[in-house]
Amino acid sequence: MPKPRFHVLICVNQRPEGHPKGSCAQKNSLAVWQKFGDALATRNMYGQVLVSGVRSCLGPCQLGPIVVVYPEGVWYGGVKPEDVEEIFESHFVNGKPVQRLVLPDEMLG
Repeated sequence: MPKPRFHVLICVNQRPEGHPKGSCAQKNSLAVWQKFGDALATRNMYGQVLVSGVRSCLGPCQLGPIVVVYPEGVWYGGVKPEDVEEIFESHFVNGKPVQRLVLPDEMLG
């Protein structure tokens, strides 16, 4: 299998209720992960896009669900299932990250 062009990391970390940062799973990241899988299958982009659920914290959970796309290192925040098709079309097909979802560098530090 060839190396995929994009590797998508989706935070599915679950913290206990009441944690000050919350968690991406509490913000519906499992549905986002499922939607990425569905879009991957529908668009038949296997070999081009690899989707991985990440069970450890990626950091800015208060801004989640967090989705990171490599090799560019684009960090998306507040991703909803309905955003996934736009990410596929804009970022993976047309090479343009979805700016309204991109987290600024200063929010990642």
